[in-house]
Amino acid sequence: MNVIWRTLLVILRARRQVRRGHRMPLHGVGRIRLTTLPTDIDVLQHMNNGRYLSLFDLGRWDLLTRTGLLGVMKERGWYAVVSSETVTFRRSLELWQRFDVESRLIGHDDRAVFMEHRAVIDGEVYARAIVRARMLRRSGGMVPHDEVFAAVGTPSGLPDIDEWIHEWAAASALPSTKKPAPSDWH
Repeated sequence: MNVIWRTLLVILRARRQVRRGHRMPLHGVGRIRLTTLPTDIDVLQHMNNGRYLSLFDLGRWDLLTRTGLLGVMKERGWYAVVSSETVTFRRSLELWQRFDVESRLIGHDDRAVFMEHRAVIDGEVYARAIVRARMLRRSGGMVPHDEVFAAVGTPSGLPDIDEWIHEWAAASALPSTKKPAPSDWH
């Protein structure tokens, strides 16, 4: 529940930045400053591995708001869902440690967009997540990229997506919701 307050704070700050003329291009890198709180810590006294993904969500909210995509999504009845994500840890974040969450759109394929999130201290990456997300309509169905980019502009200056990311996305995919996905441990 405590991440909801952080989310609201991030969105409010991002909206204020947009009102002040600090809108971000789709290819930009968003940065928010966070502190590791007692509710983020596990029994080993460092940030819980599951909390990283929750805090990287904050970077996504900032990115959506500051690029103007969140406003377009609300107007058109769209929402984004994460279809897969992977996180890699390099160093631990400790209690009360201040760090930046850096977030960037890194590209797209025919069905999803890819984002990268990093936990960074003094220019050093402590953890990195790759997220694959799809845009859906509240009325049902997926929103095609050409419709999204027509609404917010086509991102330019994006790097090519590393081949391993495409391979990971394919290898980690589950069957569509229209096909069976039995829990078979054999």
